[in-house]
Amino acid sequence: MGKKRVILITDGDLYALRAVEHVARKIGGRCISQSWGNPSKISGHQLVRMIMQTPHDPVLVMFDDCGFRGEGPGELAMRIVCSHRDIEVLGAIAVASKTHHSEWTKVHFSIDRYGSFTEYGIDKSGVPDFETGRINGDTVYILDELNLPIVIGIGDIGKMAGHDAVEKGAPITSMAVETILERSGYNAGIERKEKDTNQ
Repeated sequence: MGKKRVILITDGDLYALRAVEHVARKIGGRCISQSWGNPSKISGHQLVRMIMQTPHDPVLVMFDDCGFRGEGPGELAMRIVCSHRDIEVLGAIAVASKTHHSEWTKVHFSIDRYGSFTEYGIDKSGVPDFETGRINGDTVYILDELNLPIVIGIGDIGKMAGHDAVEKGAPITSMAVETILERSGYNAGIERKEKDTNQ
């Protein structure tokens, strides 16, 4: 068995849960539904057990600090998940929020609420702001130090003035997840397996 492949998502409210569950089904992966919460209520060690037990791949996991200053419960759980030797973190989706403590992280790029890629950060509504390559959010404090292969900034999952509504297929969240999978070579690995099977 290889490592479990995981995508981190820095949001955990009910809107995010519905959107992330939808995207996970769409890509044939699994959302750890118990990871939702505002703030996160499941410990990193509990999340690791859940990730390792699911037969699906990749695994989408939510983390939320609800504005906790510094390293909150969501980020502590994130650190434990990222440090596990049997987990490969493919990337993270950094979700914008109107944080009271000005937490921010660098992002490789952002996706606005219309599905356009931008070098600028993004606000909660999914509109590009004036900062290049950084985003403000509640649960992004440690993303920089985790040395992740890709971090994508987006607006508030499942919302963005209706542009990411689950009734519309959560298109912005879907695009962010699919972009991480493409950049990681995950899709190419699936295609190779299917080719080998058909030969």
